[in-house]
Amino acid sequence: MIGRPRQRDIARLAGVSQTTVSLALNGKTADYGINPETEQKIMAAARELGYVPNVTARALRGGRNNLLGVHAFEPLFPTSRESYYEEILVGIEQAAIRAGQDLVLFTSIHQHAGRASVFHEGRNRLRIADGAVILGFDEHDDELARLAAEGYTFVFVGRRDKASALGPYVGAAYVDGVADVTRRIHELGHRRVAYLGLNDRLEPRVERHQGFRLTADELGMDVVDERWSAGEAIDGPWLRRLVGSGATALLVESSAQLERVGAECAAAGIGVPDQLSVVGLDSITDPAATTREWSHLRVPRRGMGARAVEVLLEVLHGERELTHHELLTCTFEPGRTLAPPARGA
Repeated sequence: MIGRPRQRDIARLAGVSQTTVSLALNGKTADYGINPETEQKIMAAARELGYVPNVTARALRGGRNNLLGVHAFEPLFPTSRESYYEEILVGIEQAAIRAGQDLVLFTSIHQHAGRASVFHEGRNRLRIADGAVILGFDEHDDELARLAAEGYTFVFVGRRDKASALGPYVGAAYVDGVADVTRRIHELGHRRVAYLGLNDRLEPRVERHQGFRLTADELGMDVVDERWSAGEAIDGPWLRRLVGSGATALLVESSAQLERVGAECAAAGIGVPDQLSVVGLDSITDPAATTREWSHLRVPRRGMGARAVEVLLEVLHGERELTHHELLTCTFEPGRTLAPPARGA
């Protein structure tokens, strides 16, 4: 046979109608009273001919094809062990394998004209998948609104105020996690603290700071300084001023900042945690690459990816509402950089 085998070829070989072949290949024989012997004959003919279903056509007709999309508005693949997306992608893959689903990766960054977009020439490019997990820091809430209006099922990884009104999401409980860290610091005896954040102020950073500030105020802790910097403002003079002002603990948003703080403390002769306890508020994905056993918050990124796939399938199967929102618990890793303040501090 020349060319790709089609359903009519299967029908001819099995001696049945093309309609019966279509029902069998789509798993609907029981619904239409087709006996198992006929179904087996059809499937044997399909295997003999090497038939591969056109999943794109099936999806466009509104059928299910066991394909789940993964879409981001920015590069996904890790370029370092500190990649934000690495653990999320691992979780997505593991959950898809457990559920017997295939994954399709969609990217928008190849579109050079204008900003990245789900839609190309007016068409929803995600349609070949039954539904999609969508992630990314960049705000594209207008596109999410359009997907929701079209009735396309998606689950967003992370929590954003606008996106939360459009469909399900799975995120991390940053506010509660950082509140727990702040209480631990207080319980050890720290009363004067400082906070170092990133200056992009994306929603996860805002939520971390919110958890810190609300809890510090509730406990009556004295916040001697708050600084937003990716690194250039983290230096010895600043750290010496913190210690000189009586600060005994510093909360740091990112693992990259932790390493900078550690290096500057060493250069300035500031002992960690003897003179200054330092606690990270994000996961450390590669502890072997760090210079210290940092005390830090672990964000359940792998769990977020896996749960997003599970929620997506639950919505597709009618087991979850489109209003379902879920935040996963962050846990604390004690490490060796948090200790009670020195006497007299």
